[in-house]
Amino acid sequence: MSRLTELISQAKAKDPALGHELEREFKVLSARRSFGLNFERHKPESVELPGRPIRKGDKVRILPPRGSTAKGDQRLWKVLGLEGQGEARQARLELTGCDEPEQQSASVTDLIVVAEFNDYIYPGLVNTGRIERGADKPFHTVINGENFHVLEALTFTHRGKIDAIYIDPPYNTGARDWKYNNDYVEGDDLYRHSKWLAMIERRLLVARQLLNPLNSVLIVTIDEKEYLRLGLLLEQIFQEATIQMVSIQINPANVARRGGFGRNDEYAFFVMFGLAGPQRVVLGADWVSTKGRTFTGAVRWDLLRRSGTNARRADRPKLFYPLLVNPETRAVVGTGAPPELNDDRSSFSPPEGLVTVWPIRKDGSDGNWQLGPTALMKHVAEGRVRLGGSLEKGLVVYYIKGGEYQKVLRGDYPVLGRNPDGSLNLGSSEEIVNLAVPGTQWKVAAHDATQYGSRLLSNLLPGRQFPFPKSLYAVEDALRFFVSDKPSAIILDFFAGSGTTAHAVMRLNRQDGGRRQCISITNNEVGPDEHFKLRKEGLRPGDPEWECWGICDHITKPRINAAISGTTPEGQSIKGEYKFTDESSMADGFLENAEFFTLTYETPVAVSHNRAFARIAPLLWMRAGSEGRRIDALPDAGWEVADTYGLLTELDAAAPFAETISKAHGIRIAYIVTDDERRFQAIVRQLPETVEPVRLYESYLTNFRFAMGR
Repeated sequence: MSRLTELISQAKAKDPALGHELEREFKVLSARRSFGLNFERHKPESVELPGRPIRKGDKVRILPPRGSTAKGDQRLWKVLGLEGQGEARQARLELTGCDEPEQQSASVTDLIVVAEFNDYIYPGLVNTGRIERGADKPFHTVINGENFHVLEALTFTHRGKIDAIYIDPPYNTGARDWKYNNDYVEGDDLYRHSKWLAMIERRLLVARQLLNPLNSVLIVTIDEKEYLRLGLLLEQIFQEATIQMVSIQINPANVARRGGFGRNDEYAFFVMFGLAGPQRVVLGADWVSTKGRTFTGAVRWDLLRRSGTNARRADRPKLFYPLLVNPETRAVVGTGAPPELNDDRSSFSPPEGLVTVWPIRKDGSDGNWQLGPTALMKHVAEGRVRLGGSLEKGLVVYYIKGGEYQKVLRGDYPVLGRNPDGSLNLGSSEEIVNLAVPGTQWKVAAHDATQYGSRLLSNLLPGRQFPFPKSLYAVEDALRFFVSDKPSAIILDFFAGSGTTAHAVMRLNRQDGGRRQCISITNNEVGPDEHFKLRKEGLRPGDPEWECWGICDHITKPRINAAISGTTPEGQSIKGEYKFTDESSMADGFLENAEFFTLTYETPVAVSHNRAFARIAPLLWMRAGSEGRRIDALPDAGWEVADTYGLLTELDAAAPFAETISKAHGIRIAYIVTDDERRFQAIVRQLPETVEPVRLYESYLTNFRFAMGR
């Protein structure tokens, strides 16, 4: 239920007459829809934190007994105090959100901490593994945690730094494909669309803080269940952006829809900020038709006469002029001056022995050329102009545009000589490189989600299942249009699922030697079938035997590890080949680095007193670029300088700290731990201007000192 309907229900319980009156007025107001997308913004979500130690002041739920498959008590209790040790430890609890106080005691082992999205959080990270094959390359990072909270953590490390976000959120099919407030949203839930929108909106509002406003892109894939609502939501949130929707064929065989057409595609919204736009990239044969304007095998000669808009003589009077042609060689030898707009073209007489060609449209009206006289004759000299048609029926002029001519210059088409008319005689090319931007209908064999999603994943992780993984090559292609010219781009996926986005980024790096890095965020949720089975076996979230079946531990981390190492989790060489743009054996792996983390929830007191440094350290390293050595412990000398950042904890050691940073190369950030703003500024003056000074822990605490879900 939405927050308003929940409050009305409470009012009806206390005062039925008042409750019914409020309900009537609410219905009247809800019927008055303003222009745009309107939906219930449900009360902020909550997330259970298995494994998190119970502290005084925490909000908790009481778990059902081990072995039970019941839903359990969903009420929230506040921990008033803790008593005892170990397994016998007890918590004194008080029910929250009720008028009549209710208290009880419960075993700490039967409690699970709950964080609501309007709570304050102070995040940290704990390392859970890494793989290194990429020498000094930046690390890809995989973070196991509630994605809303991890996004908030990234506002400290990556605000305004993200070049591309690719997400594949739950499609809200009505099946058990996603949860809201720890409950699966079923197809008969009257609020399932508004719950989905509320969930997506909260995350997109944080994500926009991470994107580079000058040049970045957000890519969101979706199917027919929510694409209309998602489109409106994107329009409302990102009013400054340019938005396009692309249809991508993901299943050539079609998926049957009862009472409707079979579905074989999904949709991708491209939300482009600042200067961002799809770049011209190399397109394989699958992308390119042998008919029409873009084709393979031979150079493209375009019509010199303008068509479409601004194609009339009156639109471009200076581009209406005669070409002078030698009728024997059919060569363009010169041009005449453009006549005045009201002059008839028949008044122009060509020199003896030459004929004229004018830009006459198919309906017989006067048009214009695409080039002016000077540019045209330069094209003629380069062999880029030729004539078609005949003197009897009319001559047609063609030319080679700049992009195609670049292919000639770099040797894509062999130059065999010149034709009698002076135009280039060009051979064909079987390995033509097509630099182009495609249209909005992508029908490419590489995007088949069955072949290059599910089956490819089974090669990497034999015997492990993940529902509907994306085609690796579809994600790769979508990103390529926006990061092909950014070899150091930072890409974020906060619905990482099986880890396809990180895998695609690694392939892009191998194709051009890039150093792009991907931040993947996913939780460790167990699927509904495994959830029921594990409950019956007496297991709970937080138990190692439970967590090993979660998405992050069972799929995401092993997939990225396997992709880099070239071996399965069982240590066998991966069978199969990568295809299309970069063909190679999967067993070769990638020369990349990756590190895996789990999100933690710290207290501001522990942070400010340096007691949480080990868990804050990865955030400091990520803010400095996620590369090189990390400072994982407080330095004994009071300061330390790593590859990309330095840390000063004792202000009396400021002089050697500043001197070392000044002499080092590649230092981006200097973290200075102090509560004294005056002394902080004094140290800043000793640092190079190229180094960003960050005051700890004031900068960190200030960043998170707000209510979540605002």
